[in-house]
Amino acid sequence: MTNATITKNPLLIGKGLPPFDKIEPSHVVPAMTELLKELETDLTNLEANVTPTWSGLVEPLTAMEEKLGWSWGIVGHLMGVKNSPELREAYETMQPEVVKFYNKLSQSKPLYEAFKELRHSADWDKFESAQQRIIESSLRDFELSGVGLEGETKETFNQIQLELAELSTKFSNNVLDATKAFKLKLTDKKDVEGLPDSALGLMAQTANLSPDPSPTGEGSKEDSSTLSGGTEGGQATPENGPWVVTLDYPSYIPFMKYATSSELREKLYKAFLSRASSGELDNNPNIDRILELRQEKAKILGFDTFAELSLARKMAPDVESVDKLSEELRVVSYDAAQKEFEELKAFAGVEDLKHWDTTYWSEKQKEAKFDFKEEELRPYFPLPQVLEGLFGLAKRIFGVTITPADGQAPVWHEDVRYFQIDDEDGVTIAHFYLDPYSRPAEKRGGAWMNDCIGRAKMIVEGKTSTRLPVAYLICNQTPPVKDKPSLMTFMEVTTLFHEFGHGLQHMLTTIDYVGAAGINNVEWDAVELPSQFMENWCYDRPTLFGMAKHYETGETLPEEYYQKLLAAKNYMSGSGMLRQLHFGMVDIELHHRYQPGGEETPSDVRHRIAETTTVLKPLPEDKFLCAFGHIFAGGYAAGYYSYKWAEVLSADAFAAFEEVGLDNEEAVATVGKKYRDTVLALGGSLHPMEVFKKFRGREPQTEPLLRHSGLLATAS
Repeated sequence: MTNATITKNPLLIGKGLPPFDKIEPSHVVPAMTELLKELETDLTNLEANVTPTWSGLVEPLTAMEEKLGWSWGIVGHLMGVKNSPELREAYETMQPEVVKFYNKLSQSKPLYEAFKELRHSADWDKFESAQQRIIESSLRDFELSGVGLEGETKETFNQIQLELAELSTKFSNNVLDATKAFKLKLTDKKDVEGLPDSALGLMAQTANLSPDPSPTGEGSKEDSSTLSGGTEGGQATPENGPWVVTLDYPSYIPFMKYATSSELREKLYKAFLSRASSGELDNNPNIDRILELRQEKAKILGFDTFAELSLARKMAPDVESVDKLSEELRVVSYDAAQKEFEELKAFAGVEDLKHWDTTYWSEKQKEAKFDFKEEELRPYFPLPQVLEGLFGLAKRIFGVTITPADGQAPVWHEDVRYFQIDDEDGVTIAHFYLDPYSRPAEKRGGAWMNDCIGRAKMIVEGKTSTRLPVAYLICNQTPPVKDKPSLMTFMEVTTLFHEFGHGLQHMLTTIDYVGAAGINNVEWDAVELPSQFMENWCYDRPTLFGMAKHYETGETLPEEYYQKLLAAKNYMSGSGMLRQLHFGMVDIELHHRYQPGGEETPSDVRHRIAETTTVLKPLPEDKFLCAFGHIFAGGYAAGYYSYKWAEVLSADAFAAFEEVGLDNEEAVATVGKKYRDTVLALGGSLHPMEVFKKFRGREPQTEPLLRHSGLLATAS
């Protein structure tokens, strides 16, 4: 590759921080075409000259994977945070070629045979545990990628891989498009009664940013006739409107919680649950085809179901173990959820509580029960202050210092921040980007962490150095409105802590082999442990008071609010747990017992499972599955149960801090160091159960999770 090529196309640099200020969608096709051609040559050469040693096999293979991962990873990242028609077209052009190359690489018999030799070589006992895990997981991955397939079967398998990748992208794009297409313009003040200033401000801001704030999108054309009157022309204001509500969470959730109009809540609720379920954006055919192909793929590889194939890479030993945990938690949470719902109906004074009314009345009941309004907390959680509290916690329990490093790395949007992490000795050990705000026009919903650069030992010109890890932390919280900073809901605060937990596992790893550093090679159902663990600290007194300060006055959150927050912590916790179990059990059912093309549709399956996993049954027109990106466009297929599986681990891990006393700074720091040296440091170098036992001294127990959720009497 010539210097001229590198200068010309930023996606071919292949190392270091991505030059986001220079990357355009037009770079994708030429860069990936050239890179894949080069990698084809590298693969051919490696196959011809491979030796079953670490340096003759694992290192050159890792170099190839990293080269492709750097360039294609940037493209994938931008698809999530800066989506555009041009980028989509480029991505969809190159995705099949990338999949074909991965298939070729993961089905290489010479490399597979070399790994087998390496596994049984005399060097085996000399390898570190991280190296052994990398070799063993590589062998497993070759086998699960179809290395043993021949002829027509292999061709069919590869076609399935291609089609699944395309369907996943299509599914995700349909959800994004359906979400951003719906805009409900309100011009009459009675339509926004009950909404707090923060919601009105955001809705007015959306109206001003909207090129055409009249209702558009699926099922909304007929809405326009009912939304008349009020202010027309000029800039929208929070006081006088017009106001535009969307299906993006920072807009949708406050409307469902506070808007007094049940009719408008119904309109919004039905639009939300029918996203990507009709017309050009209909995901129903994509769901059918995805499930059919996954089943076929599993059969080809010798598994009875896709769930069994999925669990071959996970901590849970089998589907029965997942079912057992789910059922154990379902029995406890169902009874609690049923009681909670009866109490809510009594509070609302109705016999028949509608789906679109439950969030509204839950908020009202919570306010009455705990004399507590979530909106009153917002001014105490401006993003800069929350970050200060979060970073203070990281220093307190893990001994690391986090400081802004804005300007040291190009970013993809002006709102993106860049930070560095230093250890106790002041040595920089990692960096991360933070993209905090919702941008429904170009950014997919939800929150996630991804790796930008992984930690690795590098040898350059005979000198050894450590390549520092860099993470992407992405949220979709309420953006700043006018001159106010981003004032966060408490849920947005816990979401930020959650993603930061993922980031810590990536950034505080001490493993120098890329294949087992950070989150790499960590079984999927254990990967939520560090993220869910961090959420617990949002209720910790020093942590909360360290960040909850009024954005105008600097006043710390009043003690009474803290007590109310604690009292309300487990409000509707039975319903919350049952909801997660519902998603997980539907996922397992679709991937283990459901028969594609049979009498039941995926939607039928979901409604059947709902009989024992929901108290208020889904509406007949509920098309939730059409937007269930976790399992149809993400990594959670036959793995959504992971949230609960890992929550058992994370609750038990936090219990270790509770046992020494959360107000005992010295003891907390000692336990924090042990947690950092095990859960965060060891990454995928050991099986998650071994890592957990190194930290806790025993296997995990379910009691702390039930106790933290208020579903079990406080342990004596």
